Amino acid sequence: MNNLLLICFEFLKTGLFAIGGGLATIPFLFNMSEKYPEWFSSSELADMIAVSESTPGSIGVNMATFAGFKVAGVAGAILATCSLVLPSFVIIFIISKFLIKYSESPYVNATFAGLRPAVAGLITTAAYAVFKVAIFTETISSFEDILPNISIPSLIIFVVILVSLQFKKLRKIHPVFFIAVAAFLGIVLKL
Repeated sequence: MNNLLLICFEFLKTGLFAIGGGLATIPFLFNMSEKYPEWFSSSELADMIAVSESTPGSIGVNMATFAGFKVAGVAGAILATCSLVLPSFVIIFIISKFLIKYSESPYVNATFAGLRPAVAGLITTAAYAVFKVAIFTETISSFEDILPNISIPSLIIFVVILVSLQFKKLRKIHPVFFIAVAAFLGIVLKL
């Protein structure tokens, strides 16, 4: 299959099933990195997630643009991005027409109530996948592989930031400070 058609199909599928926004696309993107490592590796995905979280724009859109450009240049970037966004655009357009009319329907409310745990599950899966890539130096296939493959500097930074957020005074610090500190340490420590 032509690379352009394949990348359009993969990102169209991601856009169609990643309900819940940019973070919900991460499990699909990790699957893509395993299926098509020539598009982007899991470590490139982890780097892109870090960049996407600290810059404007959705993770999915940024990754679609990156992967599309890497595979087929500007045309690939445009097609991959449009493929990712198209399902959301069409679905929201259709839903908006009916939602006003059926907003009080118990079926509609039950559908939205059912989607909430699914979105929470997708985001939890994404968080776990990012944690694995950020903390471990290699793929973990068994319990015995955990300790030798932990990136100690990454783990220390993670724990320090997690613990520091427990103090009320530190919670008042703007998140950009933590992003800048983590970026600086990542560059200095070559993480």
